[in-house]
Amino acid sequence: MPSREGKARYRRILRFAGWNLAVTWWFELVLPRIGLARLAERTRSQRMQRFARRFHGLAVEFGGLMIKVGQFMSSRLDVLPPEITDELEGLQDEVPAVPFAAIRERAESELGMPLERAFASVDETPIAAASLGQAYRARLTPSDAADTGLDTVVMKVQRPDIDLIVEVDLAALRRVAGWLSRVKMVSKRVDMPALVEEFAETTHEEIDYLHEAASAERFRGDFAADSRIAVPEVVWERSTRRVLTLEDVTAIKITDAAGLRAAGIDPAAVAAVFADVMFDQFFSHGFFHADPHPGNIFVTPTGVAGVDPGPDSSPGSETPPWRLTFIDFGMMGEVTATTRSGLRKLLIAAASRDGKALVAAIRDIGVLMPSAETTELERAMTQLFARFGGMGFAELRDVDPREFHDFAVEFGETVRALPFQLPENFLLLVRAISLTSGVCSALEPEFNLWDSVEPYAQQLLKDEGGNFVKDFANEAVQIAGIAWRLPKRLDALIDRIEDGSVAVSTPQLDRKLARLERLGRRVVSAVIFGTLLIAGAVLTANDAAFGIVLMSVSALPLSHALFARR
Repeated sequence: MPSREGKARYRRILRFAGWNLAVTWWFELVLPRIGLARLAERTRSQRMQRFARRFHGLAVEFGGLMIKVGQFMSSRLDVLPPEITDELEGLQDEVPAVPFAAIRERAESELGMPLERAFASVDETPIAAASLGQAYRARLTPSDAADTGLDTVVMKVQRPDIDLIVEVDLAALRRVAGWLSRVKMVSKRVDMPALVEEFAETTHEEIDYLHEAASAERFRGDFAADSRIAVPEVVWERSTRRVLTLEDVTAIKITDAAGLRAAGIDPAAVAAVFADVMFDQFFSHGFFHADPHPGNIFVTPTGVAGVDPGPDSSPGSETPPWRLTFIDFGMMGEVTATTRSGLRKLLIAAASRDGKALVAAIRDIGVLMPSAETTELERAMTQLFARFGGMGFAELRDVDPREFHDFAVEFGETVRALPFQLPENFLLLVRAISLTSGVCSALEPEFNLWDSVEPYAQQLLKDEGGNFVKDFANEAVQIAGIAWRLPKRLDALIDRIEDGSVAVSTPQLDRKLARLERLGRRVVSAVIFGTLLIAGAVLTANDAAFGIVLMSVSALPLSHALFARR
C-alpha cells in the first residue's frame, strides 16, 4: 500500500471515530446536563442503528482489520445494544474478493516459483474470501502427491499489502483507544489500550500462516485419539508465512440440515457432538478454536462407527459414522489454568442454577473488577435461573415477548453498570461460546445446551473432588518443607539482627512516621504554652514579676507550635 493511501486510510478511520465519539458525547453528556435528557433517550436507538450501518459500510469498503473489529463488536452482546450487534452480525460473509492476478503475484513471490511449477493446477475462482486472505482449490504435482499422499488441496493466500493495512488500522485503533481512555465512564470499566494490544497480538498471529499451521498440528494432537474429529494435513513444502497449503477436506457444511439428512445424518446428533467437542476444548484441553462459525466446520461421512472417547461416554458406546472436520486455525485461544478453574466453577454453578455461585465464579475468572458491587447481579442471576433456567431455544420462543423484553432490559442495565475487565483471551472464549450456541440452535431449534452442560458439570464435580485431595496433599508438603527450614532461617535472621547487618527500608512509612513525630512535638509545645500562660496569669496576683516572666516565656513553645512546619 503506498504511503499516501495508508495516510488517507488512517485519517478516514480517525475522522469516522472522532465524529461518532463527538455525537455520542453531545447526546449522552451535554444534552442531559441542559435538561434535554428525553431528547437524547428518544433518538438513541436511531443513532446507534445509523452508526452501525455506517461502520458496516466502512468495514466492507476497507476490509482488513475493520472486518475483524466489526465481528468483535457483533459478538459483544454484554456491553453493546442489539441495534449495533444485529447490524454487524453478517459482516464476515460480505468481503469482496481480490482479483486473481494480484493473488497469483503474491503467491509466486512467496513460493519463489510460478504457480504452474508449484501445483499441477489452480482453480482461479476463490472458494472463500476472508478479510485477511483468500482460498483456492488446487492439485499437487505428481511428485508432491506421492510424497504427501494427497491430491486435491486448498491454497490460502494473504491479500496484497495486508501487513501494511494491518499496521495502519492498528495505529488508528491505538489512537482511538487513547481517546477513550480519557473518558471516565469508559476507563473505569475497561482498559481500552490493553484491549487493543491484545487484539493486535491476536491479529499478528492470524496473519502468520506458519503459526496457523502449527496451531492446526497442535489441535490435531489434542484430538489424536478422538475419532469424532478430523483436521486437514498441512503441506509444509508449499507453505510460508503468507501462503498456506492444506488438505482439501470440503464436505457437508455443518448447518446444512438438508444435506445432512440426505446423507442419513441426524442434525440433532451433530449438534450434541459439536457442543461436546467444544466443551472438551474449553474445559479439558485449554486450547480452542475461536472462530467456529458454520463456514469453518464440515461434517464428513465415514461409514464407520467407533468407540466414543467422550468424557461422559458409557462402556460400549460408539461414535456415529461421521466426524466433524475443523478448518481455519488462524484464530485460536488458550485458557490459562486459573481461568479454566474459574470456568469449571462457573459451569458447575450454571448446571446447579446457583446465581450467587455463578457470580462468585465470574469474579474468580477475573471478569469483574474487585471493586464491583455484585448484589444486584446476584439477584438478577437468581431471577434468571428461576424463570428461564434449563429452557431450550424452542421453549424460550414460547415465552411472552414482553416478559422476556422487560427482563432483558433490566438484566442488561445491571450488567452494563458493572465495572468489567477482560482477561487474556477471554473475548475469544466469549466469541467461541456464542458461535457454538448459534450453530447448535441452527441444527436443532429444540436443542437444549443444558443437556450438554450438565454431564460435564457432573464429571467436573468428580474431578474437583480429586483435585481437592491432590491440592491438599501438595499444600501439606509445602507447609512441611517451610516448617522444616524455618528454625534455621530464624537463627540466621537473629544473627544478622544482633550484628546489625539487617536494614529495612520503608520510605513511605518513614515519611508518615516523621510527620506524626513533628505533629506530636507541636502538640506538646501547645500544651506547654497553655500551661505557662495559665500559671503566669495565676501567679501574677501574688508575684507579678515571676508571673510576667512565665507568660513571656510561653511565647517560645507557642512559636514552635505555630511555625515548626515552616
